[in-house]
Amino acid sequence: MSQSLPVLVTGGAGYIGSHAVLALRDRGTPVAVIDNLTTGFRFAIPDGVAFYEGDIADAELVARIVGEQGIGAVMHFAGSIIVPESVENPLKYYHNNTAKSRALMEALVGAGVRHMIFSSTAATYGVPEVSPVAEDSPKQPINPYGWSKLMTEQMLADTAAAHDFNYCALRYFNVAGADPQCRSGQSTAGATHLIKVAVEAALGKRDNVSVFGTDYDTPDGTGVRDYIHVSDLADAHVLALDALVAEPERSMTMNCGYGRGFSVLEVLDAVDRVTNMKIERVMGPRRAGDPDSLISDPSRIKKTLPWQPNHADLDEIVAHALAWERKLAELRGR
Repeated sequence: MSQSLPVLVTGGAGYIGSHAVLALRDRGTPVAVIDNLTTGFRFAIPDGVAFYEGDIADAELVARIVGEQGIGAVMHFAGSIIVPESVENPLKYYHNNTAKSRALMEALVGAGVRHMIFSSTAATYGVPEVSPVAEDSPKQPINPYGWSKLMTEQMLADTAAAHDFNYCALRYFNVAGADPQCRSGQSTAGATHLIKVAVEAALGKRDNVSVFGTDYDTPDGTGVRDYIHVSDLADAHVLALDALVAEPERSMTMNCGYGRGFSVLEVLDAVDRVTNMKIERVMGPRRAGDPDSLISDPSRIKKTLPWQPNHADLDEIVAHALAWERKLAELRGR
């Protein structure tokens, strides 16, 4: 039974990883976290969760955690995620996301850990010719971030073919929101996620919100994206783990999104509604490589897992992000 199988969450002090820890804890699964705290936060890890400050490429440490905690599965979130930075510093991304994932896999296989859930990305698709985009669409990343994740997916497939090991790669679309109970949220300073930026502006932490491109082939000219609530995403990880344990010969790759897109202006309108104020918008040119529309085809995950999103309402996503932003100000004494 996977519920009692102890799980190691890499990057568990970060945004998505901390929500996965909460989802596992909420159903009584034993959890341990490894995080080097370069972008994660110690306060994001609940009391009672075994925490190891260190690097996923430290094979001795990983082996020790597996032994001490009886780890049977890993949810792997650790890595670097800023697309423009990956273009400026590709070797950092191939080191943090690809080389370190290889080292982690080697340590896990050596320690007899059989299951891994991998935090992948819609960036593996690049600029898709068709949207909504399905898992078998061409994988043509346009930046080192996307390539670093796609390379890791390939390593997982090859490792599963050679060892007693299976995996699920979940390709996220635009992750947003925060824990409905306000236990965790997006805490990174200078984050680039639109909803995070917009609620910061609503609380006076930013003067305005930049809109990059108003001439896209979309209904209002701004880019359209598929936003998924972070708690729904965390639930998908838990259900994927159950599936891996139930069918140890099977590996999976699945999109994580709602199959519905919102434009930049629609998101900002939602923030205006939730906050009952008007955020200043500064229109600017497109950013290189941004597709007109990027929407998931979630058919596979809905057929494969008993996954039913609970927070697919845009205003609710914004409200949870706003509540967390307010709590974050209290945590930081501002």
